[in-house]
Amino acid sequence: MLYRLGGACSTFTRAFIPNPFIFAIILTGLTALLAILMTPTGPAEAVGLWYDGFWNLLTFAMQMTVILLFGYVLASSPPVGRAIDRIARLPKSAAQAIVMITGLAVIFGALSWGLGLIIGAISARRISQNCLERGIKVHYPLAAAAGFSGLIIFNCGLSASAPLLINTPGHFLEADIGLLNLNETILSAYNILTLLAYLAIIPFVYAAMQPPEHERQLVAPDAAPAAEPPDAGGEASLTRDGDTTLAARLENSRILSWLVVLTGLGYILWHFATKGFDLNLNLVNFTLLILGMAAHGSPISYVRAVDEAIGACGQIVLQFPFYAGIMGIMSGSGLIAIFANGLVSISNEFTFPFLTMLSAAVINLFVPSAGGQWAVQGPVLIQAAQDMGADIGQTVIAFGYGDQLTNGLQPMWMLPLLGVTRLRAGDILGYTAVMMLFSLVIFGAGVTLLPLIF
Repeated sequence: MLYRLGGACSTFTRAFIPNPFIFAIILTGLTALLAILMTPTGPAEAVGLWYDGFWNLLTFAMQMTVILLFGYVLASSPPVGRAIDRIARLPKSAAQAIVMITGLAVIFGALSWGLGLIIGAISARRISQNCLERGIKVHYPLAAAAGFSGLIIFNCGLSASAPLLINTPGHFLEADIGLLNLNETILSAYNILTLLAYLAIIPFVYAAMQPPEHERQLVAPDAAPAAEPPDAGGEASLTRDGDTTLAARLENSRILSWLVVLTGLGYILWHFATKGFDLNLNLVNFTLLILGMAAHGSPISYVRAVDEAIGACGQIVLQFPFYAGIMGIMSGSGLIAIFANGLVSISNEFTFPFLTMLSAAVINLFVPSAGGQWAVQGPVLIQAAQDMGADIGQTVIAFGYGDQLTNGLQPMWMLPLLGVTRLRAGDILGYTAVMMLFSLVIFGAGVTLLPLIF
């Protein structure tokens, strides 16, 4: 039954979900139109506000880009690949394979969304291939969908964009809310329980969508290895293989890498020893960089991995200026206050988090980046929460739940996974859409009922 529902959802999404950049353009025009119709802002002024805001999030955009880049590079490193190969031998059935792929994606997605995305993709491919070699037929599109699970839970984890940002000095809402400790957001008891509930339920939801064996689409065993995407940036090294020149020795020097790694690890340990478990975007990115350099060994190996991974970040670089322009129109025209007042008018203290989650879920279809979406929607939600006297931390978590929920319909963040698995978005969107319905119940209970207990 769930398999048939997934197929129906795939038909719909293939027909109506375009590239997310199209949504960014449409939302820009819609925001400008609303500003003109609902505020005293004129067309020329709206364009001016759009341009003025266009470059206001460059630092934030870079933070979002490198968290995917460094996570991708670490996940595609040889030690991680060898570990996944060992794990791939464990499943004894197709259902066990799907549960294992989902579990890996969720666990690593909770650590870092970039790490979870690529480990989920590589796991889906390698586990499916290993199972096929042992005569176990895993439905490959379903395995790929299971590998995307980390992007449906990452806002509960240690790379959640909004919670980390509002705990980073200098964030764009600091004047309104100051710095918000992680104990009030991702380290809260209700958020951790929500994460555990997702980990306990969703792997078996995916396993239940396994079609009959004769209908399963199998992974192609002769495809290129998942961890070796085509070179996107040319040859990084300025020397030839076998060179014994000083330049070649420096490029391949593990000593240089480990000088950086040991220095970086020393800083990370000092940070936690003096400040406790205090995470922010910069520290998460720095940690991924240091771990990636340790995993790749030499400086030139790390540079090559970055060259291979950089293509996965292109759409972030393209779309963030548009998100900043939208934020400029909303804040400069007064739309933020109008929307905040509207949300308050239909909410009470109990329903506000759930309505916040639903609003974030809808907007994520148009602004498919937690960071970019927070830049657009964050000021509205914070204003509404303050007007209502709602808990700021719970509001931020509700936003995160909504943002990650509709990643099951939004294909932007599937692009790196699709590149690794050699599939199309339409192959997996139906399965992620079905999973999204179960996640709606989990997240809804997590953000409304659990905070009443904890």
